[in-house]
Amino acid sequence: MPDNILHIENLSMQFGGVLAVSSLNLDVCQDEIVALIGPNGAGKTTVFNMVTGVYVPTNGRITFKGKTIAEGYPESQMKKLYAGDHTGEYSKLISNTPDRITALGIARTFQNIRLFKEMTVFDNVLVATHMHLKANIFSTALGLARAEEKRMREETAYLINLMGLSPQKDELASSLPYGKQRHLEILRALATKPHLLLLDEPAAGMNPQETDELSAFIYRAREALKLTVLLIEHQMNLVMDISDRIYVIDFGKLIAQGNPAQVQDNPDVITAYLGVEEA
Repeated sequence: MPDNILHIENLSMQFGGVLAVSSLNLDVCQDEIVALIGPNGAGKTTVFNMVTGVYVPTNGRITFKGKTIAEGYPESQMKKLYAGDHTGEYSKLISNTPDRITALGIARTFQNIRLFKEMTVFDNVLVATHMHLKANIFSTALGLARAEEKRMREETAYLINLMGLSPQKDELASSLPYGKQRHLEILRALATKPHLLLLDEPAAGMNPQETDELSAFIYRAREALKLTVLLIEHQMNLVMDISDRIYVIDFGKLIAQGNPAQVQDNPDVITAYLGVEEA
């Protein structure tokens, strides 16, 4: 696929005897907004956890910008327990810690807001810029760290202004309305300078107005920062509004993919969300 930034190949994750994700194939291209949707318990967050280094795949491979960042195969006791496909196709164990994944250019938000609530908006964002801090004991002794700190503060101010939170920059995170807290969490992820942004249910708990504002916020981030976005979301209005392409999983398996119109009319998707009437 041209301009592919994330490639997920035959990805499986099994916990004991439960196959949470089964042989998933998924691609995200540069500058796209791609949605991963499905009913509760479908395995969506498990996919995010594998991409971001929280879990090592039981089987399969994840490639980011042409480099394998995670790969696994059934070993030890899992050799007997593994219930998925593509056994024997992978022979390497490759993993990265979440901080290393962030440094490579993948940032993530979570279902539950995880702000530093007693810090200001500005300081919440500033903390995230320290991911790229290069100062050490020697540069500090020479006074070079002050220049780097100044640069990070300038970058923080620029990003806050760019994304429209300047009026709230000195407010405590805990004092913000719920929708603005969600914006701040995304903004903090953006401060790590990602190439790929993973959003895990960013509209959870939002009213329709807040959801519309979030859509505009994500669009602005994508356009202004040349971002690629992969999101999990249950708010179908948001998904259909902003997604270029959609993948649908149910019980860990891919059941549909395509543009919003194709997915919306897919009978397998309708069945997964609404069920079928008993005869």
